[in-house]
Amino acid sequence: MKREHSHQETSSVKFGGSSMTANKEEAGGFDELLVVLGYKVRSSDMADVAHKLEQLEMVLDDGISHLSEDTVHYNPSDLSGWVDSLLFDLNPTSDQLTPDQDSEYELSAIPGSAAYPHGKRTRTGPEDSSTTTTTTTRSMVVLDSQETGVRLVHALLACAEAVQQNNLKLADVLVKHVGLLASSQAGAMRKVATYFAEGLARRIYRIYPRDDVGLSSFSDTLQIHFYECCPYLKFAHFTANQAILESFATAEKVHVIDLGLNQGLQWPALIQALALRPGGPPDFRLTGIGSSLTGQSIQEVGWKLGQLANAVGVNFEFKSIVLNSLSDLKPEMLEIRTGSESIAVNSVFELHRLLAHPGSIDNILFTIKTIKPDIITVVEQEADHNGAVFLDRFTESLHYYSSLFDSLEGPPSQDRVMSELYLGRQILNLVACEGEDRVERHETLVQWRNRFNMGGFKPVNIGSYAYKQASMLLALYAGADGYKVEENEGCLLLGWQTRPLIATSAWRFNRVG
Repeated sequence: MKREHSHQETSSVKFGGSSMTANKEEAGGFDELLVVLGYKVRSSDMADVAHKLEQLEMVLDDGISHLSEDTVHYNPSDLSGWVDSLLFDLNPTSDQLTPDQDSEYELSAIPGSAAYPHGKRTRTGPEDSSTTTTTTTRSMVVLDSQETGVRLVHALLACAEAVQQNNLKLADVLVKHVGLLASSQAGAMRKVATYFAEGLARRIYRIYPRDDVGLSSFSDTLQIHFYECCPYLKFAHFTANQAILESFATAEKVHVIDLGLNQGLQWPALIQALALRPGGPPDFRLTGIGSSLTGQSIQEVGWKLGQLANAVGVNFEFKSIVLNSLSDLKPEMLEIRTGSESIAVNSVFELHRLLAHPGSIDNILFTIKTIKPDIITVVEQEADHNGAVFLDRFTESLHYYSSLFDSLEGPPSQDRVMSELYLGRQILNLVACEGEDRVERHETLVQWRNRFNMGGFKPVNIGSYAYKQASMLLALYAGADGYKVEENEGCLLLGWQTRPLIATSAWRFNRVG
């Protein structure tokens, strides 16, 4: 079941030169999309036409869209001469706008500085083989070694840059170009690009993704499929549970407060582990928190967990709390039994959503500090998707979700399709929305560390046992060699290939001072 990845298939791309891949040379350098339509037009010719169209649009005050009303060109090869004649008639000095014929990846068809890496480009003389050296601070995402894949990535970045500059006319052209390029790709690359293109289109045309109102049960269903399809949620639950079990080692009464109960997938394993504890299980109290849309389903989850606990001999008590926002949680709602129970607070992919509302994180941390739990377990995406600059967020998220989708590749299944939709909805929110509507505001482990340290918490080392067990868990998955567990200052991270994707950390209230 191990997947073979496309980066092993074709030859390399040559920077600053005319040769791109062996595949292109074999095809004669013709544009793949136009070949399908029956036209043999070289990609370099179409790039030249696109640049000349840009020049024409700059010359014409009212743009070029009206030219299509009276003129039909049956062969794209005719476009070059027609545009040349228009340029000469309207602006005889247009020759000075001729593009650099040695441009990187032949991407003159993609306007905007995002078509090239930001940085200093220096060209050597002919005696140095006409090579181009580029230094850049923005990481480039190359999903495929074929020319179309490179063009697709740069077109996405160029479109995002046009959106950031509020150049919606250019963004409209580019997002359509992205759609055409994406349709020629396969596998994870096509899926990721399609979701990002949809997010850009929704932002351009102001057709924003629907809120979760009335769709909470659907979101829960998608999460269940994601849980079954890949190890990310299982890793999150296992590592958090291990930290909780170690904290509860000698307690006779334990109380877990779950800041996002959802379908309660995390707790059957903990109940079974408590049942097997030497000396007998403790009394287990679970407080599950959910939104006002899921009040009834929370009760059903509690009832099912109660049945399981009864079957394995664990004394179980359940309480549900329904809130419009997690920041509305108050200490008195939790009915803490001071001195008689060991308390754990658990959050899996919940806290980042509070960053959309100023002050909400401070409110929830104050509530947690007030109840003085023995341990707080936090699982979050290991990504920086909450910066102030849209293009930087877009680039980082494109890299992040490319790795996630690549890790999902495998034989078709319902779980896989629904998992891709689960991640796709995150992409749409991240790209299309702003303000309080943009709730997918992932931050890195370093940022969460700083926030918890400033909030009066100190870290708890999750331990080597959890690391070893998590590594064994991953061995059960196809393509397990691609998943990587990493220990970082007492926290555990799970990633795909070389990129960390989620991080588990544990904390306790610092009672000193």
